[in-house]
Amino acid sequence: MYLNTRNEDTICKIDYQEIENTFDELIKLKNLDQKIADDPSRVESFEEDLNEILSEAFDEGAPHSSSSLLCVHRILYRINRLKLFWYDDLDNYANENSPYLLKIRNQIESVWQTWEMDHLNHKSLHPLSVVSGLKERIARDLDPAPSQESYYFRNEMTKEGYCRLLAIASLDGLVEASQLSRILGGAANEVQSMLTRILLEEYGGGRYSRKHSSYFAAMLEIFDMNTEPEAYFDLVPWEVLANINLSFFLSENNRQFLRYAGGLLYTEVSVPAAFVNYRLAGERLGLSEDAFAYWDLHIKEDIRHGQWMLDDVAIPLVERYAANAGEILLGYDQQRFFSDRASRAVAKTLRKLHRPD
Repeated sequence: MYLNTRNEDTICKIDYQEIENTFDELIKLKNLDQKIADDPSRVESFEEDLNEILSEAFDEGAPHSSSSLLCVHRILYRINRLKLFWYDDLDNYANENSPYLLKIRNQIESVWQTWEMDHLNHKSLHPLSVVSGLKERIARDLDPAPSQESYYFRNEMTKEGYCRLLAIASLDGLVEASQLSRILGGAANEVQSMLTRILLEEYGGGRYSRKHSSYFAAMLEIFDMNTEPEAYFDLVPWEVLANINLSFFLSENNRQFLRYAGGLLYTEVSVPAAFVNYRLAGERLGLSEDAFAYWDLHIKEDIRHGQWMLDDVAIPLVERYAANAGEILLGYDQQRFFSDRASRAVAKTLRKLHRPD
């Protein structure tokens, strides 16, 4: 349990926006760590607020409000995204390696990851069970049973909803595969080579016009939407941010390499079935092919990527790390849980556009 350090008599309604504003000021502060060392009191209020939010979001028996979860994941995302270069003001990266920001990130991730693990019923498996378990899951997820969300996206989503879908998905779609790039360094081997091959396809073989994110930007342009990364950050539900933050967490921690590989396997396997719904929605709405070209691209390529991930990444890793092979299955199952949760959240958001509460 994460303990709330405030006296009960002093607790008032949390102002999430004020907390985010305070953090935004901190993360941009020049010489952040030195200024905190000189005057620790300048972060006392923020840390008390953060403790309270973490308690509300993740303590056993807490309400786990969407507002607290959103605030936590927005703060965590702002720290995580410093590990990617956005071709913006160089001063934005002054605190990239700040020990204080690292402390905040670890503080959030430790309670968040424990909370998330409680959602999974995972047991250690023999390596042979891992391979058979992966194959069973892949067979299911390549052609999943229709869900309420898939029916909604395919048959009910309006044009306004389609644009909102693009806005939300743009947070990841415009920097697609960036976390994968973070795990490619190190000793050369067949697994690394296959992961690099997948990355190169995602990046269009080094041709900007063929990079998958360029296809996403083209979809936005058709609707005169903003193509700047993070332009629609304020529209993104916490469940989608959690999905992105999970990718950062796994790719930035080498000990979690097997979980990352399992999660990437699920993503490559499941994307074609999910994106078919978006493409069919575009066709139903009478949109041009360019308005759903990104979905089509992944429908065609990710089935192949999924097979590569199984044959040339997951199975070799099971053989190499037999004692820890269950972590690959854990990563697969957790990514499935995160993706399903995010899909439900997006569908709920879109429904509100034409069915307001």
